[in-house]
Parts: sequence; structure tokens; C-alpha cells
Amino acid sequence: MPSKETVSRQRAMGGAVGVAVLGLALVYHFFPRVFHVEPSAVTSRPAMNLGPITALSPGTGAATPVGLTEIDAGPPLTLAPTDVIVSRLGKKNTSLPEQLSADTPEVEALLARAGKALHAGQLAGDENSAAALYQQALKDKPDSRRAAQGLYEVRARLVAEINQDIAVGDADSADGLLEALKTIPDSNDDVAQLQAKLKTLAQVRPLLAKAAGLLQQGNVDQPAGNNALELYRQVQKLDPDNAVAEQGVLQVQRAVLDRALAAVAQNDFKGADQAVAEAATVLADSQALRDVRTRVDGMRQARAAGVLAQARSALDAGNLALAQQLAEQAKGISPDLAGLADFGERLTNARLYASYKPGQVFTDRFVDMPGQTPAMVVVPTGSFQMGAPDGERGRQDAETPQHEVTITKGFALARTSITVGQFREFVRASGYQPDSVKLGGASIYDEGTGAMRDDPSASWQTDYAGRPADERLPVVNISWNDAKAYAEWLSQRTGKTYRLPSEAEFEYALRGGTTTRYWWGDGTPPSKLENLTGSGDRSPSGRRWSNAFAGYRDGYWGPAPAMSFAPNPFGLYDIDGNVSEWVQDCWHDSYLRAPRDGSAWVNPGCGVRVVRGGSWGSSPEQVRSAYRQGADASVRSGRVGFRILREL
Repeated sequence: MPSKETVSRQRAMGGAVGVAVLGLALVYHFFPRVFHVEPSAVTSRPAMNLGPITALSPGTGAATPVGLTEIDAGPPLTLAPTDVIVSRLGKKNTSLPEQLSADTPEVEALLARAGKALHAGQLAGDENSAAALYQQALKDKPDSRRAAQGLYEVRARLVAEINQDIAVGDADSADGLLEALKTIPDSNDDVAQLQAKLKTLAQVRPLLAKAAGLLQQGNVDQPAGNNALELYRQVQKLDPDNAVAEQGVLQVQRAVLDRALAAVAQNDFKGADQAVAEAATVLADSQALRDVRTRVDGMRQARAAGVLAQARSALDAGNLALAQQLAEQAKGISPDLAGLADFGERLTNARLYASYKPGQVFTDRFVDMPGQTPAMVVVPTGSFQMGAPDGERGRQDAETPQHEVTITKGFALARTSITVGQFREFVRASGYQPDSVKLGGASIYDEGTGAMRDDPSASWQTDYAGRPADERLPVVNISWNDAKAYAEWLSQRTGKTYRLPSEAEFEYALRGGTTTRYWWGDGTPPSKLENLTGSGDRSPSGRRWSNAFAGYRDGYWGPAPAMSFAPNPFGLYDIDGNVSEWVQDCWHDSYLRAPRDGSAWVNPGCGVRVVRGGSWGSSPEQVRSAYRQGADASVRSGRVGFRILREL
């Protein structure tokens, strides 16, 4: 049998080939889980040799090939040094003899030599080994506690080294050390346990050799019945603490995790997730698994963020189809990516509202002259029931049948009726001659009679009673043709499409998402919401309304300056009060065959158009959200104005 010094030199030639500190559980006799040590205390052991592979030439440390070539079971194992293992045992020799007298000088000399041999690793094998010297000291002085303790430590170190050899599969070295252990007194139990482990090692060596070959071939976890993982699991059933099998399982998991990283490199995140899930079935909570999960998640987030950035660029360029496609791709990569919800809202707004948001207020600047449009508010898309429901008080046949209308395309509506000042800007810039000037006169309020009368001198520049109008008042005495001309002028000045709203668009905007008789409810407004006929209002001469909202007083007899009252739920002012307004549609006696997409119902050459919304002089029945009336397109009235729509 080679000396311990020769064996130590042979091990040293293996080099520091360990690649990772394993958390091993080598529960052999009294060595439970002792191989978990700090990196500074770690030395490397050679990789496992499977089979009758090499023999050592005594005294040289050189390996002479015998028979088969060496087969590696995988990466080298990293184990704790023997002295660290022994120190971690925490087990003391409690059977030391009672020393009756001091050790003699001769025994002291033997103990000193034995201590040096023990420190040098010369545990057993010749007369100068620690075991031989301690036994000689006990022979000379049987009650020497130091000699008994030293021999106990030799036995413990031999057991630790044999366990290490078994752990890495070095049966030859284990056999040699086991022979030395047999010469140590009181070692029978240790010898029996270690012999049983060597027998188990003989059973698992062929399995480990085959598993190593499959690992090298790439059959790590597939196909079923012929892969390394199944063999390593079989070894672990035979030898639960087999370090090589545990290391092999780690290698299998690394190979599966490599598949995950390869899939990520190909942007196959579904495949990566599948591979990570498979790796978790190999080892549920390894550091390698946690690291790769973190890497995959980081790469997923980075990739998804990059695709989302491309989607934003496509949206900014106006390519909505590509933006949608890229956004879906980003969501497929990382469903919880930050910014997806915001981008989805932007995309929806771009598709429906030309990148505006519902409720947003904006103006368009003129492209060929100084100036800008009236303030516009974006109306959200949606569906509503147009017309009066059965049983509504004041319901007329012209408001039936009630039918569903769906507004699928966003639009913006002027926040208020067009004012005198805004219409004046149009007349001055365009030279347009309104019908009140060209045809002469309008229908205005007569304070003396309390009724509307024709006045040939009234025009768009006068108010509801024929007096000069304030710039902030809604323009009245306007024909349908005048309103259409103003919208067309805005289109020319801005390059955008301005027009009168359709009747459906107006009612949808007026209701503001409500289904009640009025947009504020079913009865008298709870506060000053619109300029209406209230029982508390008085004309300049003290007249009262014969049919008015009971208990309501808004303080105006006639139109009020724009935005004097509260907006409806869509942010529109004076939509059901102040002045009634022209819309695009021709008049029809009912809604039979009316469009259901919100478009205007127009017959070529029609002369009667629709007026919607209540005015300062409308009765409560005429302020209902469903109320509608027809008027000749040439009519100019002190109760009728208009507002414009901008297509998005």
C-alpha cells in the first residue's frame, strides 16, 4: 500500500479544478452535512474516476494507465479539507483514560513526533505515521490521555478522508485508507459502515459512468428512459448522499437553463419560460435557477421595452396598424410591461380621436392668416338611445321610434355656441354677406307683446331684441346657410374638416351619457346649470313666463354671455339652453329609416333643416334632450344660433 505522503502528493497533482462550492449532505455515520465551508477554507478534489482506470507507481505519484481510459463523471467536486471536517464534527472523545502520572520523557518525545506526523497528514501506513507513534506511546504508557486523544483524532481523520474518497468515487484510495483504519483500535463500527458505503459505490459507479456519457452526448433530460437525469435520480435512491449524483443533477439543470438562455437569444420567450419551468422540476430552488430566471426576466423586459419603443415611433409617424402590431408583440413578450396601458390609451386616442383625449380642449391655428378656431372639446365615442322613450312627458311622434345609435368615430364639438365676436371675425376676413343682410331682417323678441316678430333691420350684429349685440353673446339671427358657410371657412383656414354636427351627434353630445329627460335629470335643475325659462325670471318690463321651470331663476331674459353656466358631463356649455342650434340634417317627421351610425340624414335639395337644444325662451317640454323641431334653412331667429363640429 502506498504511503500517506505518496497519496497526498498524487492528490495535489489534481490541481484546483473545482468550479463551484456544493451544498452537500454526506450523512455518513457521525459526519452529517459537513462539507459546507467558507471559500477560503476550500480545497479541490480530483474528479471522480469510474472503473479500474489508473494505478499509482509507489514513490512517484505518477499515474500509469491500466486497462480502460479515464471517464469523467462531470465537473470536479469541491470538498472541505479533512481538518475542517474534523473540527466541524463537534464530537469529543469521552472515553479517555484516567491519567495517573505524568508522561515520561520518552512518551513526550513519541507524542511530539506523532503530532508532527498528524499535522503533516501522515496518518497511517508505516512506523513513522501518527497512528503508529500514538499506539507506541499508549503501549509505553497506557494511561496517556494525549496519546489516546491523538489516536482518536487519527481515526476521525481517516474516517473523514475515506468518506471524501467515497464521495468522489475514488474506491482504490478508500480501500487503502480503510486497511489503515482497521489497524486503529475501536474502529470496527466505522469500518463496517465504510465497507457498506464502498459496496454501494460499486453499485452506483456503472450508473454514474453511463450518466456521464449521456451528459456529454447532450441527453441530459431527454429522451425518456435514456437520459442522464433519470440515472442520477436512480443513484440518489441507492445513495441519497452521493455527491457526484448531486453534482450531475446540477449539471443537468444547467443544461436545461442553457436552453432557456438560447431561446431568449432567439426572442423565443415562450420557449424560455418552458425551459425554466422544466429546470425547476430538476431542482426547485437552486441559485442557478434563480439567476437564470432573473436574467430571462431582465432580457424579457428589455426586449419588450424595445418593441414598445418601436411601437411609439410607429404611432408618432401615424402608422397605427404597425403600432398596434408592435404593441401586441410587446404584450406577448411581457404582459405586465410598464407603459403598455398608457400606450394602449394613446393608440385608442390616435385611432378614435387623432391622438387627442376625450374631454381634451384644443384649438386649431389658421394656416394662412393670424387667428384660431373656437375652443373645441373632444367627445368620447359610444352608443345611446336616440329619441324619446315611451311614457316620457311631452313626447312627440317626431321623436320616435327610439333607436340605438353608435358613434364609432370620435369628434370634437365647440365648447359653446359661436359668439358674435367669432362670427364677426369670419365676416371681416371672408367678405361673406349673411342672409340677415342679404335677404334683410330677422325674427326678434318684442318686449311690448312678449312674442317674436319680424324686424327688417335686425341682423347677426344685433341681439335677441334687435339691439347691438355684445361680442361675448352667442350670435343669433343666423340662417342655416350662414352657419354652414362659417364651418366651411374654418376648414379652409385650418386644413381640417369643420362642419355642422349631425342631429344624432348633437343629441349624443347634449345627453352627455345620461338617459334622463334632461342632461341634469328629470325636473327643474338643482342649481344654475343652463339659461332656461324659470318661474323666477323677469323681463325688463316685468313679464313672466307662462310655462317655465318652477322655482328656477337664472337671472337672464334673453341669451347670456357664453359659458355663464355649468358644462354638461361632456364639458359642453349652453348645450341645452341660451340658444337653440342648427344641425346638418334635413327634417323628417319621424326616425323611421334614420341612420344608426351617427351620420346626418340628408336628402338632396331639402329646404327644411333641424334645430336642436333648448333656448332662453323654450318651455320645459322644448328643452328635453329628445326634443327636435324643423325650420326653413333661411330662417333667422333671435332664439337660434349654432356651434360647429371638427372631425377627428
